[in-house]
Amino acid sequence: MTARWEADPYAVLGDSERTFWADAVADAIEAREPDEPIVIKGGVSPSGIPHIGHINEILRAFYVAEALRERGHEVRQLFTSDDRDRLRALPRQLADLDGTIVGLGEVDASALGRNLGRPYTDIPDPFGERDSYGEHFTELLRRNVEALGIDVELVSTTGLYEDGSFDDIVGHVLEHREQAREVLSRYQEKVDDDYVPFFAICDDCGQLTETITDVDLDAGEVSYVCTDIETSDGTIAGCGCEGTTSFRQGKLPWRFEWPGQWQLLDVDFEPFGKDHAEGSWPSGVDIARNVLGTEPPVPMVYEWFTLEGEALSSSSGHVVTVDEVLELLEPAVLRYFFVKEPLKQRDFSVERLDRLVDEFDRFETAYFGDGPESERAFAERAYPMVVDEVRNERVRIPYTFAAVLGMTDNEALREEIARREGHIPEDAPGWAVEEALGRVDRARAWARRTGNEFDYELKRETMPEVAFDEDVEAGLDELAAFVAEGHDGDAIQGEIYETARRHDVDVADFFAAGYRLFFDDDQGPKLGPFLGKLDREFVVARLRRER
Repeated sequence: MTARWEADPYAVLGDSERTFWADAVADAIEAREPDEPIVIKGGVSPSGIPHIGHINEILRAFYVAEALRERGHEVRQLFTSDDRDRLRALPRQLADLDGTIVGLGEVDASALGRNLGRPYTDIPDPFGERDSYGEHFTELLRRNVEALGIDVELVSTTGLYEDGSFDDIVGHVLEHREQAREVLSRYQEKVDDDYVPFFAICDDCGQLTETITDVDLDAGEVSYVCTDIETSDGTIAGCGCEGTTSFRQGKLPWRFEWPGQWQLLDVDFEPFGKDHAEGSWPSGVDIARNVLGTEPPVPMVYEWFTLEGEALSSSSGHVVTVDEVLELLEPAVLRYFFVKEPLKQRDFSVERLDRLVDEFDRFETAYFGDGPESERAFAERAYPMVVDEVRNERVRIPYTFAAVLGMTDNEALREEIARREGHIPEDAPGWAVEEALGRVDRARAWARRTGNEFDYELKRETMPEVAFDEDVEAGLDELAAFVAEGHDGDAIQGEIYETARRHDVDVADFFAAGYRLFFDDDQGPKLGPFLGKLDREFVVARLRRER
């Protein structure tokens, strides 16, 4: 019996009423009674800087893997680096292995340009840190995955060709190339009688050429002519060389390589973006069954997400990396972003990162029994997969409040203010306090990166040099007396307005005087509530210009 998802890969999730989408996928996998270990795969071409869009596929697969492990299955999670793909265009940005992003002008761009059309693993690493361009950017991806605490086995497609693992599949496709042409012609135009589903690496210029003139199955070789390559970015000129090379010095086209990977790696499940749902998936199913004689894996389509409302793009440089994000929030929060419904498009906004963190905090609270009943079932199921360890003593300081604490480098003061405001319970264990305060530096980095209303530095140790007229000084002294009485931040905010009026001082000028005293700036956060969070003795002394 044919499963509906073979024709409609959206059906795996659409036909299920499971609370957590990963359980729906696990159900579909179990229904096929797969051998152990169950193999879950994803993949990407290492074309440039790995970004959080690549992590989307890895984390989606991870949650399914965890759901299966909870049911007692042995699971192997793979991710192919499709590093025998060709470099089709020059990226605008690159990154070294420390994650430092540089423009193309900061490396030898001309050398990179001379390698257009060549496989990523045949191109020198522009930073000289690994043996090839492909290995460099695969290593960056590996480090990203490691930073998120996910155990994934990275597989080099080049390695599978070079060690002969792909030999039988390549030979089978080329032996049955007439059938391969017939199947491919259902999905792709310009498949003529001369089409051969193989790209050879030119012995002369190193480019992948698509013009195959002869196949010798017994010798495991193809003959070729190095011709021009048409890409979406233009034409890459071939050198015209004619030659013969082995199956191991080339690759299958993507529509054949993908189902070839399914067969070679015994893949049981693979998630993919919506672009493949209407293109490569239908042809992949057809090629798997009617050319390779194998079964396709269970699919799952996920929606792309945007970055600040625009599509992610490695080639254009519109990306945010895992390293960059983890400077701004905890790994669990980033993992949470990808635990949500896969078929719903979302925007990842660094500018509004506080909303994501607040949402994660509510998700965590719901797991421990607080919050709306409607949110608890999902949290109870998914939360243990999002965090490294479930610990109900964990403390979370609200993100924007952490950004306020980040205005001072004084760690003791940070903790004092957080405790005074009730964000750290008196009985919180030491590890929980340390972890909670760890959010402060991340929130401060967010404020610095976005230049938002929290991007100020409290000048606590040394009072800025100031000079005010008598009316302003009198008003500041009066405000100091009000603060000394123990009023809260909202009351202080109101009193700032009233004090300015009583002393016939422009309200904006009076606020500016306060900002100058505390931040050595003309503006800052909402002043009253901020002063209300600081220790009263310090605020009073600073308003009196004593220290």
